[in-house]
Amino acid sequence: MAEVKVAPRPLSPHLQIYRWTWTMAMSVFHRITGVALYGGIALFAVWLVALASGPRAFDAVQWFFGSPIGLLVLFGYTWVLMHHMLGGVRHLVWDFGHGMEPGVRINMARFTLIGSIVLTVLIWAVAFLAF
Repeated sequence: MAEVKVAPRPLSPHLQIYRWTWTMAMSVFHRITGVALYGGIALFAVWLVALASGPRAFDAVQWFFGSPIGLLVLFGYTWVLMHHMLGGVRHLVWDFGHGMEPGVRINMARFTLIGSIVLTVLIWAVAFLAF
């Protein structure tokens, strides 16, 4: 039986070969923020259960969310929500076939990060000024 010669196949690139780009980083952040949204929804469910349980439970949850750690958690959740939303808008634009040019793609990824920070600060500034 004759031996079949197989050409050497190229190895699949791995993380040590890839150079991190803005779009790669924002893709990872989009996935992480998607997972973090589950934790935020769980906190919202705790708040709703406390609201339905009566004044004592609600006051305890309100105390936590009003504490510095609670405010930090809420601030972080706001950023997670804004970042994931802008990442979703970026993907929606791509789904329509726009923004795939290298410069535009990188700028959209940067805008996702910068825009989420600006929106988060703006939301909190408005909230603090309103109350």
